[in-house]
Amino acid sequence: MSHKCNSIYITQSQVQNVSVFSLEQGKGEEDGSYGSEDLNELEVNGNWTPQEKALHEARLKAKAKRRLRKSSSRDSNRESFSDSVSGELSTDPHSPKGKNAVNDRKSRTGKGRGLPKKGGAGGKGVWGAAGMVYEVEEPDAKDPNYDESSQVNTVYATVVPELDERELEKTINPIVQEYFEHGDTKEVEMLLKELNLGHHKYEFSSLAVSLSLEGKASHRELTSRLLSDLSGKVLSEKDMSRAFDKMLKELPDLILDTPEAPQMLGQFIARAIADHALPMSFLDCYKGKVDCDHARAALDRASVLLSMKRKIMRLDNVWGVGGGQRPVKHLIKEMNLLLKEYLVSGELSEAEHCLRDLEVPHFHHELVYEAVVMVLESTGDIALQMMVKLLKAFWQTGLITLDQMNRGFQRVYDELPEINLDVPHAHSIMETFVDLCYQESVITKQLRDSCPTRGRKRFVSEGDGGIVKS
Repeated sequence: MSHKCNSIYITQSQVQNVSVFSLEQGKGEEDGSYGSEDLNELEVNGNWTPQEKALHEARLKAKAKRRLRKSSSRDSNRESFSDSVSGELSTDPHSPKGKNAVNDRKSRTGKGRGLPKKGGAGGKGVWGAAGMVYEVEEPDAKDPNYDESSQVNTVYATVVPELDERELEKTINPIVQEYFEHGDTKEVEMLLKELNLGHHKYEFSSLAVSLSLEGKASHRELTSRLLSDLSGKVLSEKDMSRAFDKMLKELPDLILDTPEAPQMLGQFIARAIADHALPMSFLDCYKGKVDCDHARAALDRASVLLSMKRKIMRLDNVWGVGGGQRPVKHLIKEMNLLLKEYLVSGELSEAEHCLRDLEVPHFHHELVYEAVVMVLESTGDIALQMMVKLLKAFWQTGLITLDQMNRGFQRVYDELPEINLDVPHAHSIMETFVDLCYQESVITKQLRDSCPTRGRKRFVSEGDGGIVKS
């Protein structure tokens, strides 16, 4: 009877496992235990023991589970049938199977085709069903994140911090230096509008004038044009007045670098008043109130220029016209005047200063051409010697380059036949002048050898029969 008890005694976990029942059943048959027919007969007779009854119930449950495996998961009676069969069986909530059942997004009501809830549009991290278009929702005043001030039309603007004195000078200097190269006032205006100059706006004018005082006459002309174009757009008359007032007070320091600063500043003031960048009453504010001699000299210079404007001159050319902007005829006239003044005065330094002020290094070959032609048209050797001295001085200082010197002489070589019509001895004078220039190392040997020569024809005496010998 002991083998019979071993085949009937099982645990609750073994009841839930189908493989255990089949194994125990096989052992029971081998050991001669009761089968299902024997158990039914015992039940009819009312002779079932508790162990036999538990085994019978376990077999019934195993059969029910096999049926559920065979049936489809879409069976609508799956859940109800499982509850009726499972009875007191409970699943372990910590088992992976239990977790999957809890987190499964498929319907657990036993209805439907097992698809996700709401067509895949529900749950965390889901934006909605495919093709769904969200409309603009009106803000809810009861929303805890509701901000009443943000509901009005908001305008976003770029905030540019105001420049202090250090940053102003570092920013303005490159702008002015670049302007001296390109001369485009509109570009400077655009750059200034992008900056927040604040109450230091007037200092732009004073910085620009200070930089131009250390530069060329063309830079001062460009600065005057810039101040005129910016007036009323970026800078007001009040800003201009403050800038020139500051410059008048700083004249003692400016003279250390630019001795002619008072006269130049007076010309700036006169030009600004003529261009209506400064008010006409600017000079009247300083009458009898200036103690500095330099400031008084600048104001006197401006007053004189403004009085002359009404009579004989225009202040548009107070600085002269920049080299690259001068017409060619005007440059030729200026160079002719320079050479004539030199022949009268003989001052090399003044001639050099005038040539530099023209600011046309690319056009210096015209000076060489005019100098040589003036020698050919002159009488006597004085002009020849003085021009050789002048060209030598310009060559040694590097004011006239080798290329410009060669181009000037070559132009005379090319036009020498035409010049010879007006100056019969042009060839002989030219040869003499070229030899002297070569001796003073003004021109190269190659340029001297390329000088055109006129073939000389010598007639013999009448006794030779008029034969011409070359």
